[in-house]
Amino acid sequence: MTEDVSLAPIIVTALFGAADQAFFDAERRAYFPPERNQLAAHLTMFHHLPPTLAPELRQRLVAETRGIPAPQARLADVMSLGRGVAYRIDSPELVAIRTRLADAFAGLLTPQDAGGWRAHVTVQNKVEPAVAKALLATLRHAFRPRPVAIAGLAAWWYRGGPWELLSRHMFGA
Repeated sequence: MTEDVSLAPIIVTALFGAADQAFFDAERRAYFPPERNQLAAHLTMFHHLPPTLAPELRQRLVAETRGIPAPQARLADVMSLGRGVAYRIDSPELVAIRTRLADAFAGLLTPQDAGGWRAHVTVQNKVEPAVAKALLATLRHAFRPRPVAIAGLAAWWYRGGPWELLSRHMFGA
């Protein structure tokens, strides 16, 4: 029996341009434990929205993207996750979008989503701290800040494994 998708929580992510998505996916394939790497690289904005928000969330994501220029974003640093490594993304415009969405859904957010947001792309997770520390040093040595293309926003159903696309909303005309 298939789980009713309407009971699945919703995840919201920012979508990268093709070149940046390819870069982050390659980093994830290289460093993420293969048995745990079920997803493409992603920038999570919300981890767990109630499924009842799907219609309103779609409307809000359309309003944030349709005819709107893509937010400026920057690959800013390499950061430790303790048992993993991520790239930090700086984007005041993306933060503003997330803040508007968080304000709209304030009473419905989980503690994780209601707390502060650190925009990042995880490329390694759930490894021994020494392994993560070694990768952090390696990536930091070669790291150079650069622009990152944010192409859109997406909502996904989460049912315990790979995510199922609910809606995709691209910036621009």
